[in-house]
Amino acid sequence: MAMEPIGDQLNIETPELVSIEMPIAGIGSRFVAIVVDYLIWGVAFTVLAVLAALIIPALHIFGGLSASWAIGIFLFIIFLFQWGYFALFEAFGNGCTPGKRAMKIHVIHRSGRAISFVEALARNLVRFVDYLPSFYVVGVITMFLNRNHQRLGDMVAGTLVVRDREIESPHWGELGSRTITTHTLAAAGPLPPPHLRVTLPATELAKLSTTDLEILESFFSRRLDMDLTTRAALAQRIASALRAKSGLEIPPETSVETFLEAVAHQIREVARMNTGSRNIDSSAGSGQVT
Repeated sequence: MAMEPIGDQLNIETPELVSIEMPIAGIGSRFVAIVVDYLIWGVAFTVLAVLAALIIPALHIFGGLSASWAIGIFLFIIFLFQWGYFALFEAFGNGCTPGKRAMKIHVIHRSGRAISFVEALARNLVRFVDYLPSFYVVGVITMFLNRNHQRLGDMVAGTLVVRDREIESPHWGELGSRTITTHTLAAAGPLPPPHLRVTLPATELAKLSTTDLEILESFFSRRLDMDLTTRAALAQRIASALRAKSGLEIPPETSVETFLEAVAHQIREVARMNTGSRNIDSSAGSGQVT
């Protein structure tokens, strides 16, 4: 994927040959996010310290060995919390710590996909260097010196911090409320998948090619690895490109991804019918009259 910053926008060229723009998070929002995270970290550390102060002295009753084990376990928990807080939240929380979520920013890989646990761990292991000599002086200087506002940890892991984008159309299906009567529920049978209930005009579909189908298949194979913001933005870009090329319109109350799935399904159906017709014509042409 090609990556090119435009002002405070990051332009990412995806394997589907669609360009998406991600707004890069500024130093101010990242600073407030880290302050929120350290406040949470401080509260949790204080709670652990109070528990240790109450539990460890009581263990002396059972002997020095028990108290030593308790101290060791306490220090191990502090170590895990120190290095695991950011890494675990970012790896399994869609790139967000509580502070980042409050500031509506999140971490992504520079290719536009969600970061993995290894990448989250790598960017946070270097956090100690970014912190030097105190409170992220090295990190802030590094962010000022590059257009993508990356600290050293971001450079090592290949990550970026971007602002959340408003999703213009739902991508998990219909969000509107409906009233369903008991009679309707009783009469209705099993419904087909949403994209099979969408019918698109054949004349517009005919303007699309197998190359367009390959782009759609590439998106479908990768979308579960993307964070929701990137996934929705990419789906919208692909849909816009297909609509501009073919003249197709997204039917009312149909999500963007359902529209894309319907397009892909119907292109496959047309290709299958064309292949079947060619096979019949070939068989007829080779027949003999006896």
